[in-house]
Amino acid sequence: MTTLTVYPQESKADFEIVARSFLLEQGLPLASVLPASEIEGVFRRYDALFGDTYNAVYTTAIVLWAFLSQVLADGKMRSCAAAVARVGNFLIALGMAPPSTDTGEYCNARKKLHEKALHDLVVEAAGKIEQAVPDDWLWRGRHVKLVDGFTATMPDTDENQAEFPQQKSQKPGVGFPIMRVCVILSLATACILDGDLGPYSGKETGEPALFRGRLDAFRPGDVALFDRYYSSYAMLALLTLRGVDVCARLHQRRRCDFRRGKRLGKYDRLVTWQRPARPAWMDEATYATIPDTLRVRMLRFNIVVPGRRTRVITVVTTLLDPKEYPAETIAELYGYRWNVELDIRQIKQTLNLDHLRCKTPAMVRKEFWTTLLAYNLIRRIICAAAVAHGKMPRRISFTRTCATILAAWPTLSLGLYRPQALATLLEQIASLQTPDRPGRIEPRVLKRRRHRYPLMRKPRRKLKQCLEHATRCGKTT
Repeated sequence: MTTLTVYPQESKADFEIVARSFLLEQGLPLASVLPASEIEGVFRRYDALFGDTYNAVYTTAIVLWAFLSQVLADGKMRSCAAAVARVGNFLIALGMAPPSTDTGEYCNARKKLHEKALHDLVVEAAGKIEQAVPDDWLWRGRHVKLVDGFTATMPDTDENQAEFPQQKSQKPGVGFPIMRVCVILSLATACILDGDLGPYSGKETGEPALFRGRLDAFRPGDVALFDRYYSSYAMLALLTLRGVDVCARLHQRRRCDFRRGKRLGKYDRLVTWQRPARPAWMDEATYATIPDTLRVRMLRFNIVVPGRRTRVITVVTTLLDPKEYPAETIAELYGYRWNVELDIRQIKQTLNLDHLRCKTPAMVRKEFWTTLLAYNLIRRIICAAAVAHGKMPRRISFTRTCATILAAWPTLSLGLYRPQALATLLEQIASLQTPDRPGRIEPRVLKRRRHRYPLMRKPRRKLKQCLEHATRCGKTT
């Protein structure tokens, strides 16, 4: 029997709501990156379209639009009630009846968003921007991709604890479920090219394991840039087999001896590494493809900042030609690794990804990918402004761009901006440059005391029992 799949009558105009909200208009720079038709196509790929435009308010596009507005907003505007209010105001402006103020219908619709579709949108948005970047944004004509990881917490529910257990050092009911994240970012655009998440602890849950599962984000000719946590023989070999060069800090457990190997300069040696025994995570077929030896270049240089202690850094790279890549060039390249720290800080602080809000693992993952999608779309706007006005995208403030887009969100969504007004808005965004403050140092302290309440050291249930007992006994706390 032949099965016929019937898709909901999703209106293409609905997906243009998402596109318009992020300046994806024809005629503007990078206008072809993630248009409305492709957003619809990704969800259609997974049979994930939902909502009938004739009798339902919460279509796929409307729910995605509202969810994006939540992760971009801050404070009270992040709530589901605020998202429902935005949908209602939008429909009223279109002359349609608003939905019920009850958030239950919207929350149930959010659950229908397909996790893999959201992930694909993140990857496709970043990949197309990366392909369209001007040559002067690249490092010596090559795409450099940064790798790093971070952690994020989430509400303390039984479902979240089951999939993302809290740290073992914390008492039950006191800590938060925690997950580990590894992301791959573009040095040129700061977009997230791919990533993965998993529990904080357990077998094959570390950042290198998450990174190994996303090596398809690299193309031949790319340069991978990461810290020493990922700098193993197996990782360098796997990337080299893909035609990818590596620049990383030498792993702390690997012996560093500049008396061996071929001398290329002072503290610049060409050395040969021997293949170690097969790691437990690697199967025999993959291990057989790993070369017996690996030719790498080892350099040491000093980081000198006036008024601070000089740091000695040892870097290992597969960029072997000292004439094409002098030691100073390699040192400069590794210095760009700090950009990934700043990018992750923007994601965690500006988009509040340090603590997610959803109460089930499935929704936590969807919130995670929606946040990364919002991040990439904002970065797309920054790149468009940079192309139009001859700026470098990393010099444009991400936080202030977010504020600008949120302020213009209702007008953009309704398509009321004229082409000239959109060009003016891009010009305004291009002017939001971050100041150049070399050598800036700030103490990690707070001036304003938030409150004098002590930290929770017992589960809330036990603390409530103690309060009830103290009340019955006439004691005060």
